[in-house]
Amino acid sequence: MFAKSNRFYADWCDGRGARRRKAFTTPEAAIAHEESEKAASHEMRKNSRALRKRLSHYDKAGEAHMVDVSAKAATRREAVAEAFVELNEAVLGALPKNPKGNPLEVARFAGIQAAKQTAALIPMCHPLPLSFVDVEATVVARGVRIRATAATTAGTGVEMEAMVAASIAALTVYDMTKALDKGIRIREVALVSKSGGKSGEWRRG
Repeated sequence: MFAKSNRFYADWCDGRGARRRKAFTTPEAAIAHEESEKAASHEMRKNSRALRKRLSHYDKAGEAHMVDVSAKAATRREAVAEAFVELNEAVLGALPKNPKGNPLEVARFAGIQAAKQTAALIPMCHPLPLSFVDVEATVVARGVRIRATAATTAGTGVEMEAMVAASIAALTVYDMTKALDKGIRIREVALVSKSGGKSGEWRRG
């Protein structure tokens, strides 16, 4: 805390190391605020260190790195992801007449191809020998539901492969229909379930 021109300034570093300063009319208020902010910054740094310990893509120095999975057992792993492409009634009605071809089939092929390119797109993903990829594109109320499944026998999971497949399939539906409506929205890209590996089964509630 320091004083200047009848003002009292709390002076501290926040949890990200940035210098902060705030003026008060009394020294007591400045000191109390400074102590409170220092305690909060300390807690933020402590939580950040604990988070880095849990996030395997960070090393001890906090730098991003690729995880070494060579010691992990190669087990069968599977993941399912979904995405939703919101389309208006006019676009939905025009799907069978698209001059580029069947948008749903093109989206399926794009999703399957994208799953095999995941490691080239996401920096810390491992190249995996995919044993199975399937993408379903189904017309439902108000749009197209994409469901992608990926499987492998390896030392790490295929969640990213499934999510990339769903995302690219959804983007392909957009590409195939954007001439009719630029306001198409892609929503709810999410992992639905995964199995295999140390963490075992997981399913979205």
